[in-house]
Amino acid sequence: MQFLHTSLKTKDSHAFCECEAAPAIEQGARYEGHPAVEIFSADQAGVDCVLSNLPVSLTPPVAAGRSKSPRKPLYTPEQRARRDATPWTMVQAILAPLQFLVFLISLGLVGYYLTTGKGYEAATISILLKTFLLYTIMITGSIWEKVVFDEWLFVEAFFWEDVFSMLVLALQTLYVVALFKGWWTPEQQIYIAVAAYGTYVINAIQFLWKLRVARLEGKKNDESSQNRQLSPSLTTSGTNWAGQRS
Repeated sequence: MQFLHTSLKTKDSHAFCECEAAPAIEQGARYEGHPAVEIFSADQAGVDCVLSNLPVSLTPPVAAGRSKSPRKPLYTPEQRARRDATPWTMVQAILAPLQFLVFLISLGLVGYYLTTGKGYEAATISILLKTFLLYTIMITGSIWEKVVFDEWLFVEAFFWEDVFSMLVLALQTLYVVALFKGWWTPEQQIYIAVAAYGTYVINAIQFLWKLRVARLEGKKNDESSQNRQLSPSLTTSGTNWAGQRS
């Protein structure tokens, strides 16, 4: 590990390494009457962020800031590389919106049948098509998880998404079995599909949220890479920097 130390030449000039505690440091320093606060990036320094020579009055905020453990990313760099390289990612990207489109059409047909009593055949066909696409995306999604995470299902990053997917699959499978076995009335069978659709909506929201998180993480990783490539010199007036390896 490398340690980053500061050597302060003036009372009112303090240099700190940018990390999770940087906002607390800057705010606390100015509150305590230290107007000149320079925040430097740990990525620019190329070292682990270790703060030294801090004013005593700033120690509690720093400790509080550093005590927060960062949220675990969805993908490690290796997993992200496998995700971008595998063709199964594109398969999922095609199947997911296709299934959602079929869901919307089927939802309209089901609603029409439940309100008018007409169009049962069309509603039934649409539910069966939705079920077929659900099985397809579940099987290909499991292959995708195996390629990216080396696990078939229930990986940590998508555990609850997989749980709700299995619940949707169970409900739609129950509908298909009830349809072909003749269990209950047609209307009752349709209500099973409605329950499956409600669970599917929750599942879709889960995946959309994870997609947003993955995009934000990807953007952050790209910015970090650019900062490392374009890192400026850390030599500033009034501040001496020294690196020490342990």
